[in-house]
Order: sequence, then C-alpha cells, then structure tokens
Amino acid sequence: MFVFYFLSGLFGLVVCLLIIAFFILGERKILGYSQYRKGPNKVGFIGLFQSFADLMKLIFKHKVYFFQVRSYMSILGVYLLIWLVVVYCFLYGGYYVFALGSLSSLWFLVVTSFCSYALLYVGWGSYSKYSLLGSIRLAFGSISFEACFMSIVLLSALCYGSYSLVDYYYCNWLLFLLVPCLYPLFMIVVLCETNRTPFDYAESESELVSGFNVEYSGVFFTCLFACEYVIIFVFSWVINVYIFGCGFGGGFFLFINLLFFMWARATLPRIRYDYFVNYFWSVLLPVFLLFLFVIVI
Repeated sequence: MFVFYFLSGLFGLVVCLLIIAFFILGERKILGYSQYRKGPNKVGFIGLFQSFADLMKLIFKHKVYFFQVRSYMSILGVYLLIWLVVVYCFLYGGYYVFALGSLSSLWFLVVTSFCSYALLYVGWGSYSKYSLLGSIRLAFGSISFEACFMSIVLLSALCYGSYSLVDYYYCNWLLFLLVPCLYPLFMIVVLCETNRTPFDYAESESELVSGFNVEYSGVFFTCLFACEYVIIFVFSWVINVYIFGCGFGGGFFLFINLLFFMWARATLPRIRYDYFVNYFWSVLLPVFLLFLFVIVI
C-alpha cells in the first residue's frame, strides 16, 4: 500500500509540474493579448516550449553567494517550501487512487499553515528590507487566509460528515447546493493564499521591488517561482473537491479556476492593504462563521 501511494504521489508531482509549465505559458499569452501584444510565440510551435527554455536558462545561471548576501535561514525556507509542495502533490496524487487517510483534510490545513513559515524564512533571512516587508505582509495575509480556510474545512466536514478528501468524491454538488455563494468567496480567499492580484502584497513589484524573492536568482528563484504556481494549481483543485466534490469530471471546473487566476492578474488592480485586512476579518470571516452557525442549526 505504501509503495502504491508513493508511486501515485510521484505521478501527481510530475503531473503538477507539467501542468504549471503550460499554465505559465497560457498566463503569459492571456496577459499579452489583454495588453494588445503577443505573448511568447517564438520557442517551438506557437511558443509551447517557452517555459522549458526559461527553466533551462534559470538553472544554468550560477551565482556565488557570499556571507553578507543572506543567512542559512533563507536557504532553509526554500527547502522547506519545496518539501511542502511535494506533500501537496502527494495529497493530489493520493486522492485519485483513494489512498488518503480519514484526516486528509486536516493534514492539508497543516501543510498550508507551514507554507507561511517557509516564505517568512525566505524573506527574513535575505538581509534586505524589501524581502522583510514582503515576508511580513505575506505572513499576515496567510493568517487571514487560514482563519477563513479553517471555517471552510469545518463547514465541509459538517456537510459531508468526514474530514477525508476521498469521501467528498462521492458527494457531488452537495456543498454547492447548500451554500451557493461559498464558491466565489472561496476563490477570493485563495487569491490571498497564492499571492495573486489583487492580494499580491508579498511581491508587489511596483512597491517592493519583487518583495520576498528579490535577492534570489538561478535555481533558488526557479524553485520559489515553480512552487508558487504548484500551490495555485493545487488550490484550484482543492476548490473543486470542497465545493463540488468532483472526481475525474472536475477538469472543466479546474480549467475555470485556473482561468480565473489569469483573468484576475490581467484586470484587477491591487487594493489598499488596510482595505484587505478589514475585508478579510470584518466581512469574510463573519460570513463563513455565519454559514457554520446555519449548518449547525
């Protein structure tokens, strides 16, 4: 059983990496056409190999890090983030072979809470005020997200009667029918966790010069960049599992979720940070708690 679960996790990791390669290409295409210009179209047929060319360019670049550039804590943050993303991929792969345990939903919540620590290490250990500001913004945004996400986990457990993601496979459309407005609210919350516009306070290129990853290049920047997009894909999948209970038929909703991330980055402006904090703690969290109260009653 362990070998079967391990192989399914490796397969999930490979699938996630391949999907994000083309997701990045699609995002750059959509961003290009939204700004009346062409996206990548030179490398391969209509630019299909552009992501792989960028990967080779970043990997072959080498930079010698001296003592005053960053501490070992920042490198530890990169390794921790890679390990957490691998765990995400194993949860994704184990879902489709029905190998997840009875508390897999809670394990997903635990891994999500550790991601903020990893990125906090990345920014805090870089000896840069831009990285420090970006990591602090990211840490507080993750706390705001986890409070709302915990409410969604409890709400799903009450509706489905289980904390296992596999059990949600057989309960299609249940949560969506009970709480129809939960889906758009969940999408807004996930935008915060994945550092996407209009809640990309961890990077904020126009304000913080790329934020927490400003001191990274080469392989380390590639790892941070790839892990961010893997988290986007995994949360797009988790939205389907919690809201729709979708199994293999959830490909359409997964595509809609990924398209929403591209559209949000191309069109939405970044909102003020105090508005963001007020919205999450004064609007979204009370709404989710109200949903919990109604379901319990």
